[in-house]
Amino acid sequence: MAVNSQRRDLLRDTAIGVLASEGAHRLTHRKVDQAATLPPGTAKNYYPSRNALLMAAAERVYERYVADQAALEAITGPADREALVTLLAELIRRGTGTDRTRLLASLELHAEALRNPALGQLLAAQTEIDFAMYERVQRCAGLPVTESRSRVVARCMQAALVSLLTHPKEALAAQGLDDLEGFVRGVLDTVYPR
Repeated sequence: MAVNSQRRDLLRDTAIGVLASEGAHRLTHRKVDQAATLPPGTAKNYYPSRNALLMAAAERVYERYVADQAALEAITGPADREALVTLLAELIRRGTGTDRTRLLASLELHAEALRNPALGQLLAAQTEIDFAMYERVQRCAGLPVTESRSRVVARCMQAALVSLLTHPKEALAAQGLDDLEGFVRGVLDTVYPR
């Protein structure tokens, strides 16, 4: 049973890699088998349709995201506004660094969700977890949080991640994303004026 579980995780992680590197339109059983260096037909044996393979990758993205959020929740939240700036800037860096593959795959999954309501439901659940995390860290920092203010901050951080992954460097500088702490500070100052 452990081998089966490990093989499933390998296939799902590999599908995430294919989504990130080649896009959803290039996600096939054959590509996943090749990238995972498994015999042809392995991915199809576990996930008989392309939709099943896509959902498996989405579920793995979700699982890994939930685990990351649990780890983040286990640490003490930021004690003040400046500590929140540091935390949010670091989360953005992580999203464009160590979590880059997963985030790129997630962007591909969002586009696919236009045609796949089940996928949209899973992504909506992930967004709600994201909103809760952003609200928690803003409260920890002592800000006068409301749901709408918290979600504005969350959406700004999410939009910054998309831009950092997809725009050229010169555009990022023009958008103020070449200084992440400055960007985060500006968002917080706008949403929570001093």
